Amino acid sequence: MIRQAFRDTDFTKPTVNIQPEGDVTLVNLPTYFQVQFPEAGFGPDEIDRPDPATLLGHRVEIRPRLESVTYRLGERTLGPTTDLGGPYPDGSVVQTYTRPGQQQVRVDIVYTGQFRVGGSGWIDIPGEVDLQGDPVTLTVREAKARLYGS
Repeated sequence: MIRQAFRDTDFTKPTVNIQPEGDVTLVNLPTYFQVQFPEAGFGPDEIDRPDPATLLGHRVEIRPRLESVTYRLGERTLGPTTDLGGPYPDGSVVQTYTRPGQQQVRVDIVYTGQFRVGGSGWIDIPGEVDLQGDPVTLTVREAKARLYGS
């Protein structure tokens, strides 16, 4: 019943924040990626309290745990990792695109879980849940510099 309650948890699906903002970047410009967890659903370390009626009347708490994220960056895949990336200039998940075009970018996540009954210690739940993030279209443009005389 605990495993089923874990699988029935309304997990939050991660989104990817991209810098430069606006889902547009330039050829040869480092582009930074960061995982974000929307408010809807239960993300890492947030506690779900399933209906006790589905668990023989017991008050059970379920806590999703971040096992890994995998970045699908169009030209390459990074992960699985526990690195959530970050914004410019210190973010650790960076991709530099070498040609113009559109790239489908997303973040996939693997959750494991823990449960406890009546405030006891946390116990690991066997298994994991894999969720695919929603893709974002990143446009990679090429800029050409020109010098003009007066």
